[in-house]
Amino acid sequence: MKRFLLFSIFILSFLYVKSALTATGTYKMYDTMPGIDFLFVFDGINSQTAIIFNGVNADKVKWYRYENLVTPITLQTPNENFNIENATGYILEEEGGKKTSIWVVDYTNYLPVLTTLVPEDKPKEQCAELVIDVSATVLPIQYKTPQNQVKTAPRSFQLVYSSKEWSNKKWNDAEVKVDFVLPATKLTVLNPPLSDTKFKLLGDNFAKDLGRTAVEVESNFYSAVKTECHIVSNATTRIEINEADRPDKADITTASAPLEVVFASNANIPVAEFYQWQIFKEKSLLFTRNDQDLRFTFSEAGLYNVKLTTSNANCRNSDSVAIKIVESKLEVPRVFTPNGDGMNDEFRVAYKSIVEFRCWVFNRWQQKVYYWTDPQKGWDGKINGKPASTGAYYYVIEALGADGEKYNRKGNINLLRGKEN
Repeated sequence: MKRFLLFSIFILSFLYVKSALTATGTYKMYDTMPGIDFLFVFDGINSQTAIIFNGVNADKVKWYRYENLVTPITLQTPNENFNIENATGYILEEEGGKKTSIWVVDYTNYLPVLTTLVPEDKPKEQCAELVIDVSATVLPIQYKTPQNQVKTAPRSFQLVYSSKEWSNKKWNDAEVKVDFVLPATKLTVLNPPLSDTKFKLLGDNFAKDLGRTAVEVESNFYSAVKTECHIVSNATTRIEINEADRPDKADITTASAPLEVVFASNANIPVAEFYQWQIFKEKSLLFTRNDQDLRFTFSEAGLYNVKLTTSNANCRNSDSVAIKIVESKLEVPRVFTPNGDGMNDEFRVAYKSIVEFRCWVFNRWQQKVYYWTDPQKGWDGKINGKPASTGAYYYVIEALGADGEKYNRKGNINLLRGKEN
C-alpha cells in the first residue's frame, strides 16, 4: 500500500511538472525518452526561444546546465525566462529540491536528406520479403542524461506503397504504411506488394510533430512478383425439404451428394500467371486441372481437400478448402395424402447422398402408374392427370448412395385423401 501511494505521488508530481512547462516558438515536448524527463525539440532556436515554468512558486525555481549543477543560471529577475541553446541539457529545481531533467534540440540542425530509394532486383527472393536500398543523410538526434550517458532519439520514417487487400471475399485497393527507423541503408518489407507500385519514403516523426512538410523520395516503378489466392466456393443449391443435409447455401462445406461446386481462384491478377487445382480424397490425389477456376461435382461420400496453387516465374502461393460428403440414407413412407392441404401431398422418399434413383409405382393389377428418377421429386397421386383411387399401391425403388450403398426397396404405399381443400 505504501509503495502504491509513493508511486501515485510520483505520477501526480510528474504530470504537474509536465502541465507547468511550456515554451515559445514551434516545438514538441516528449516525455518518453529514457534517462531524462523531457526532450524539447524546436523548429529553430533564436534569441526569443525560451522554456517557461508556470507552476506554483515559479519565481523560486532554479535552472542549471548539466555541466554545472552547482551554480544556477544567473537571472536578472527571479522568474525571468532565459535563452536556451541547441544540444544542451538543463535541470529545473523546484522549491523543496525536486529536480527535472530537460534536453533541448534545434531540429533545423538535423534536417534529413533523402536521395534515392531502389528496390533490389532479386525477384525470386521477394515472395516473402522485399529489400529496398536507401541513400540518405540522417544525422542521429542524440541527448545526454544527467549522468552523462549519450542516448539516441529514434527517427521514424514512413514507407508508403499501394497493394491489394483481400477482405469480405473480394480484392480491395490498399495503401500500406510501414515505419522504419533511420539511419539505415536497407529497408526490409515483410509484406511485399501484391500489385505494381512505386515506393515513397517520407520523414520523419519530428517533422510531422512540428507541422513541417515531410521530405520524401520516390522509387522507380516496381513490378510485383508476390502472388496470393483465395478460394471461394459456390455450390449449386437445392430446396426440396425431403433431402437431409442438402446444399442450401453457396459456401457450404458439408453436404449430401451430388454436390456441384464452382471454385473461384481469386488470385491477384495479372501477377498470378499459372494455376493448379488438386482434389484429394483423404490423402489420395483424384484430380488435377490448370484452369483459372474449377467446376467439380462430388458424387462419392468422404472427406475431400481442394487445393489451389498459383504461381509465376518467381513466386507461388496456395489455398485450400475442405469438403465433406455425407454417407447415404434412404427412407420410404407408408402413407401419403394428396388432398391439397400442403402436407404430405406427394409420395416422396427421405434421403441424403443418393446419386442414382429410380422408382416405379404399380396398381393392384400390376400396371405401372408412375415412374421418376429424381429423388427430390415424387408422385402427386394422379394418373394421366386425374386423381388416383385411394388404397394401396406397390412401389419398387432402385438407388445408389454416394458411399456405394445399393438400395433395393419394395413395398406398399397407401394413398389416403381424407378431407380435400
